Amino acid sequence: MVTTCIAQQIRLKSSLNQKRLIIAVGNNSSSIFQKSHQNFSGRFFASAEPSSDKAVNFGSHFVGREDHKREEQKRRRLSDVPISDVLKAKHSFRWVDPVLDRDSTLKDAITVCIEGGLSGMMVIHDKHVVGLITARDLLRIAAHGLQENEDATNIMERIVGDFMTPISQVIYARPDETVGMCRTIMAKLGIKCIPILSRKGKVEGLITSRDMSDFGLQAEERGGKKSYLNNISDRVGLSSNTSMAEPPAYLQAHLALEQTPLHCNVGVHILPHPFKTDNGVAFNRRDFGPDDLSMDPEWSEDAYFINTVKTKNEKGERDCDVVYAGVADGVGSWREYGVDPRLFSRKLMEECSNIVDEASTSEKGDEKIRNINTPSEILSQAYDRVKAENVIGSTTACIALFDKVRHQLHFSNLGDSGIIVLRHIDSNIAGSLKRDKTKPRTERSSDLRVAFVSQQQLLEFNHPYQLGWTGKELEEDESDSFKTACDSCTSSIHIRRGDIIIMATDGLFDNVDVDDICSVALEWEEECGFIRSGDIISREKRWAMGNSLTGISAEKISELAKRLTLLARKNSLDNSVDSPFAILAKENDIMWSGGMPDDCTVVALHVVGREAGDTMSKTNM
Repeated sequence: MVTTCIAQQIRLKSSLNQKRLIIAVGNNSSSIFQKSHQNFSGRFFASAEPSSDKAVNFGSHFVGREDHKREEQKRRRLSDVPISDVLKAKHSFRWVDPVLDRDSTLKDAITVCIEGGLSGMMVIHDKHVVGLITARDLLRIAAHGLQENEDATNIMERIVGDFMTPISQVIYARPDETVGMCRTIMAKLGIKCIPILSRKGKVEGLITSRDMSDFGLQAEERGGKKSYLNNISDRVGLSSNTSMAEPPAYLQAHLALEQTPLHCNVGVHILPHPFKTDNGVAFNRRDFGPDDLSMDPEWSEDAYFINTVKTKNEKGERDCDVVYAGVADGVGSWREYGVDPRLFSRKLMEECSNIVDEASTSEKGDEKIRNINTPSEILSQAYDRVKAENVIGSTTACIALFDKVRHQLHFSNLGDSGIIVLRHIDSNIAGSLKRDKTKPRTERSSDLRVAFVSQQQLLEFNHPYQLGWTGKELEEDESDSFKTACDSCTSSIHIRRGDIIIMATDGLFDNVDVDDICSVALEWEEECGFIRSGDIISREKRWAMGNSLTGISAEKISELAKRLTLLARKNSLDNSVDSPFAILAKENDIMWSGGMPDDCTVVALHVVGREAGDTMSKTNM
């Protein structure tokens, strides 16, 4: 079958370098300090600094090094505990069946959630699990109804099955996996609970962060007089004149900008596989021959669209721009079956752009009101149109929209394309975890960092999620070969002025490390004069004067996209240095060295404070 062959294609991914922060605490075991007086709760206070380094100051108390060491050992032991032990302890204390019928209403779900003390529930239908819903999801359902000005009674009657996370997207853990592994998964994906799935396909229960924390405490540590005096008594109650603190000084400049719309300049560059011709792809340089490397974008199986539409809110109060962009990476293996793999990805992007244009002309009375479609809605509608026209092929896809009024980037990513956001973060303020540890502060020219990386999706190693069509609907045993827009990773991130957003196909991320992407972006910024010697304060002063340099940004942003694609091309042909592609391949027992030649498309967005036509923006400092 075509779909079976496509499912077996090799698509190697970039790896994430995981680093562990280790804090050394010393070997001294005694805590020495002078006792001055004792308050009513039996708490001692220090009247002198601890001698030498034999005590550690935690909050208002000095904790002995030995005590700290024991706590650290306990924490590490907890990380190694099988998650099944946590689940057994939870069930032995209290058994609550965390299930809810698919046809239950929001009112029913809230009642079950509160009475059972549940953070999440498995949704069932005919005794089979069909999804997952969390307490946070229930709040989203209610909030959505309120935003739509729906009657409270109608909101409470909404059906849970319409809003649950479908079973195909539920993240789970195995009983023999450790607490540390589960914590890592939950932290990386931002989920509050995780079902534990046995090898027999049975959900044994749900685990939350609180369950894992409770497991590390003895009963006497959670209750009793000593626990209250040591942990709670000094923290109970706020005085009547308590107030909220002002935002930190380093945030005030950004918060002042939150009230004004942002703009973004967009540039794009696309390169085909270096050994590609109009007849196909050569395996290596020898097979390709002595000719110059391929440069014609028409040979690329990647596709993209960029569409900016003028909009108004429902009250018609003011115009605003909404910028839509997308990339798609067509699957080249279709050539083996006489199918041009460019057609599917290009048609998908074409229909995405058409849907954006059509949505911008909906009528409401005498006013044309913008009906903003979400990226997942656009992707879903475009996919249906491509199938309706019987275009054969498959592709990964990433669709995003930038809302300049709310300073939000919304996106849906399916497969191994993706988005990264680069941001200047002052490490003297943000702390050591955000600091470039390879150079001392005096030698660093900038603190440009990766603020966000979108989640990639794979069925298994080297097999990314794809939208596809073979000319007919797939059989049940082939249903995993292609996905739908509902399976995409959909999320949002808050954007700040000065951010650089990079949307690209895997041709970039497989060959260029994210730190190198940062270096290229910083070099581009400095050449254009957007920042100098990493001086964030001077940049913000320039902004305050109304000088955004957006004219230069609009003129030069395509150059940034071009530099990144050319670097990806260069690295893909270098067999002397392992690329992210090769590193991850070896971690999965696949011997590969050097880079991975591939099509590469980069869409770069530079977030600025003024529109490109603003004359003030053309003034340089």
